[in-house]
Amino acid sequence: MNSFDEKTIQALCYYVYMLVDPFNNKPFYIGKGRGNRVFDHLNCSLKDVGNENVKYSTIRNIVDRNQKVKHYIVRHGLTERNAFEVEAALIDIMNYQGCELTNEVSGHNSFNRGLMTSEEIKRLYNAEPLMSIESDCVIININKKYKRGNESQSIYDSTKETWSIDARKKDQIKYVLSEFRGLIVEVFEVDHWYEKERGYTSRSAKFGQTKIGYGFDGKVAPDKIRNKYINKSIKHIKKRGAASVIRYNI
Repeated sequence: MNSFDEKTIQALCYYVYMLVDPFNNKPFYIGKGRGNRVFDHLNCSLKDVGNENVKYSTIRNIVDRNQKVKHYIVRHGLTERNAFEVEAALIDIMNYQGCELTNEVSGHNSFNRGLMTSEEIKRLYNAEPLMSIESDCVIININKKYKRGNESQSIYDSTKETWSIDARKKDQIKYVLSEFRGLIVEVFEVDHWYEKERGYTSRSAKFGQTKIGYGFDGKVAPDKIRNKYINKSIKHIKKRGAASVIRYNI
């Protein structure tokens, strides 16, 4: 089993490390720790063979190819707090670059201080509460689709489909407000709605079946409309744990 000697452990203090697949020389896990933490994943994956999480499976695949996981120490001699920050920054950058990390959660303080565009920074610190929306508007939450740090086209792609919109209201909706983490990040004008099949969520009793949902083709709304809603916050009306992604009024 891999391990550091005691003298090395004392010198390292807290550190941030990277596990790399030797096949493509790409990182698949970023972590922080002290002692022999960097080697724990390899050792545990070989001992706990019943654990099938993606990280362990990746390590076993490397071992099965008769190759060795590459262990890199990115920064060492850190305090625990600094290690958290370096780890989070690396995870943000790797995810933005499209690396398929096996980390199950984002880094420390990723939501409040993680990777953002300049526009997202403005929204975060200058958002005024949105008190009402017109009857021809709908708010769609894109938390599960949008990756922060991307631009307007990515927001549009994350917003346009496929939703369980009330068919009776669909044709009345002219504007879609994209909401991410309680903030309105873009406003789109709908050219037309279209039907598209979508599946039920894994929590539904109908999981595996399909139903008709709706998507739209459109464009960024005119400034007169957009400026009424963009960068506004609806955090004051969101209930913790609320599941619905569609909101027709405030």
